[in-house]
Amino acid sequence: MKEISASLVKELRERTGVGIMECKKALVVSQGNIELAIEELRKLSGVKAAKKAIRTASDGVIATFSNGLLACMVEVNCETDFVAKDESFIEYSEDIIAKLAANIDVGFNKLMTGELEDKRKKLIQHLGENIVVRRMAKSDKGSDSVGLYQA
Repeated sequence: MKEISASLVKELRERTGVGIMECKKALVVSQGNIELAIEELRKLSGVKAAKKAIRTASDGVIATFSNGLLACMVEVNCETDFVAKDESFIEYSEDIIAKLAANIDVGFNKLMTGELEDKRKKLIQHLGENIVVRRMAKSDKGSDSVGLYQA
């Protein structure tokens, strides 16, 4: 078995944002190959997401977008208010609202496949909580009755 150095673990952690022990386990499984370890972590993120899916996610944020002609909202839930305030969680919510605003005709299920679902799984692995994109709403009617208040 190849010796796994602390610098190798650190490099993998910096590239993936995953915890130290998980990085070390992935490096042991991949026999020190960092690319194979990244692939191993990617597989583990899906397994971790599936295990955490049964946990209640009742905290979170509502991300919004409005430009006068278009208004969008998306609710993204997590388990605790600590994660709801985490910068990576907020960035993920902003990514979703940006994709929704750019693809107004895309339905919820189609929007949440591919890149956004991969990001969600990685975020679950990184933050250690269930994360659920609960629902979204959009209006492209150009109505004067749509507006946003941000505190």
